[in-house]
Amino acid sequence: MVDNRPDIRPSIRTPRARISGLGPAHHGTREWWMHRVTAVSNVPLVLAFVVIVALMAGRPYPEAVALVSHPLVAILLILGVLSVTNHMRMGLQIVIEDYVHDKGLRIAAVIANNFYCVVVAVACLYAIVRVSLRAFA
Repeated sequence: MVDNRPDIRPSIRTPRARISGLGPAHHGTREWWMHRVTAVSNVPLVLAFVVIVALMAGRPYPEAVALVSHPLVAILLILGVLSVTNHMRMGLQIVIEDYVHDKGLRIAAVIANNFYCVVVAVACLYAIVRVSLRAFA
């Protein structure tokens, strides 16, 4: 015997929300996918960072500058900073949205999170560019 009854638990979501994949927070899956993409991209970039730091260990400063001034190394470091700080921003925003219940405090925390992550990224990028261009000065 086939049961033709509709689902016993009625949904409060509209048909459009069900089709477009919108959840209760009115977001689609874009943020979820971007967080996973940055997580995957962090794996080779952090491994490259570890290798670069290991290669600089015990070397004098001019040799370390020469290593960072290599275009491939500088690009890998810049990509790593961008990916890691973006992943950090998204992860902290998820925690804030899940655990901060006061709307005003939540908005302030998200703004502070974005500001902090941008400051960290800019400081790291400035250091990489300054050290990598110092070899040419």
